[in-house]
Amino acid sequence: MTEITSRRRSAAATAAAALLTAGLALALAPAAHAADPEAPAPVSAAELAQARDAVRDPAVLDKVGHFFARKGAPPAQQLTIGAAEEARAASAASPRLAGDTVPVYVLDPGFVAGTPGAPVAKAEFTASTVVAADGQSASVWTVRQGGAWKVVNIASGGDEGDYAAKAASGGGGTAFREPQVNAWYVLRDGRVLPLDDEARRSVGAGGVTLAAYQQLVHQRYGDKLPGSAYDRQGKGGGYPVDTAEGAGAPSGSSVLPAVTAGAALGATALVGAGAVLRRRSGARRG
Repeated sequence: MTEITSRRRSAAATAAAALLTAGLALALAPAAHAADPEAPAPVSAAELAQARDAVRDPAVLDKVGHFFARKGAPPAQQLTIGAAEEARAASAASPRLAGDTVPVYVLDPGFVAGTPGAPVAKAEFTASTVVAADGQSASVWTVRQGGAWKVVNIASGGDEGDYAAKAASGGGGTAFREPQVNAWYVLRDGRVLPLDDEARRSVGAGGVTLAAYQQLVHQRYGDKLPGSAYDRQGKGGGYPVDTAEGAGAPSGSSVLPAVTAGAALGATALVGAGAVLRRRSGARRG
């Protein structure tokens, strides 16, 4: 959620990552885009609508209002305003949904490893952009858990929706992220094309073939896949807050951590219950 910002995402256990992947797999359509066999299967319109409905929940929008009131600061951080002033600011923010709810695809470890038939990226969550009356924006992330879509993270800005829209307006294809270098790409007609400055530094302004991109990411992360020594050194991050039901994530845990350059590929995890408030900083590039 910023005009396209730098992000940090921490990795956790591979077993927890499998839980997220399994949950999202229930929402995937049966076939990938015909023009790009290595493209991930799309999330169905019905599932995206359900994910969006989860964000419409008044309790969720109230949390987003407080996120805006706090300018993205985590709940544990002391502010110069009191609780009553924060509550008034949260109400005045009048958070509302804007744009489409989109699936967010992240570089797939199977593709990095060179597994035959592995898609270039996998769906890890959906993102819905919410805007405030003063112009702030936030991306609310949902994942499918227990047969329903649950909100697991709020991040400043609207990167996910912005890049999906940029890919669509530029000729279509699948937008995806290589989190370790904060690069956003689009897979289109067998080529991996850049959507931001980090991606241009990675593959050049004209992009590369899918085969060349696979070789590139294998060189970068082949020794950092789930189960590797690098993976086992990963640490979770994020800011847990109470859920609508009042259950908070354990101290120091992350419900849906973001992936940093020091994170093992594909080790995004769901830990505990509740939501994470994630700040993102930096100016938009792309």
